[in-house]
Amino acid sequence: MSQASMAETNEGRPPDETLDARQGVALNQVVPRRRPGRWVAIALLGLVAVQAGSAIAVNENFHWDVFVEYLFAPTVLRGVGWTLILTVAAMFVAIVFAIALVVMRDSDNPILHWLALAWIWFFRGTPVYTQLLFWGLFAVLFPRLSLSLPFGPEVFAVETKWILTPAIAAVLGLGFNESAYLTEIFRAGFKAIDAGQAEAAQAIGMSRGRLWLRILMPQAMRTIIPPTGNEAIGMLKMTSLVLAVPFTLDLMFATSAIANRLYLPVPLLMVAGFWYLAITSVLMVGQHYLERHFGKGHDLVR
Repeated sequence: MSQASMAETNEGRPPDETLDARQGVALNQVVPRRRPGRWVAIALLGLVAVQAGSAIAVNENFHWDVFVEYLFAPTVLRGVGWTLILTVAAMFVAIVFAIALVVMRDSDNPILHWLALAWIWFFRGTPVYTQLLFWGLFAVLFPRLSLSLPFGPEVFAVETKWILTPAIAAVLGLGFNESAYLTEIFRAGFKAIDAGQAEAAQAIGMSRGRLWLRILMPQAMRTIIPPTGNEAIGMLKMTSLVLAVPFTLDLMFATSAIANRLYLPVPLLMVAGFWYLAITSVLMVGQHYLERHFGKGHDLVR
């Protein structure tokens, strides 16, 4: 269209409409807001990250050759395996005792109720390192474990050290301490469920076992899994304290022993940190998928 034709077409229109027609769809475009501060911050953070990474990479005091040499050393890998075993076993003990404590605490029996409260009070109120020390000295305090009839002869006796080995003592010490915290997490998960659902299920004749498996547990898991995952990660790192038992096969002890032999603590600390970070990352991925699995129905409702 020529300029003369456009002039004829625009005759008789208000000035604003003429301007809109000339600019076309450009007036309807959404212009993103410019954020120069964000790019300046990213540039500064990137510069700091590069400088820090360069300083660590070229610093000879980190002894990267020693780090690479012992990262997959057999002693270190054995320590990783024992750390995983301790974590899984202690969490299993903690979950079993926590479920029992939840039932006891909400029981109508006052003895069971106060026993559960006393357990939680003691294990939450004392340091875990002190508890592990006690389990390490248990065989000294009670050299023999025996079973006897009241006012009668001894039926069974065994030396404590043959039953309460350092590995078992470490698992019990960590598991009993963790059970006090998981009890409150489990109670919060079960209390979050509307009581009317249980009443409705019982009204249609559903058994108590099916009620827990099909209705209560799937809903409670949405509340229980996130803090329980955090506790599992904390348990993984807490295994570094089992030297108090003493248990001398875990990852932290393995790397410390090598560091003491080489007089190079920094690279071996980095080896331990690498493995703890790697295992924690795997646990976090597993926690994410568990949360997504048990949150399917909740997401659909929302």
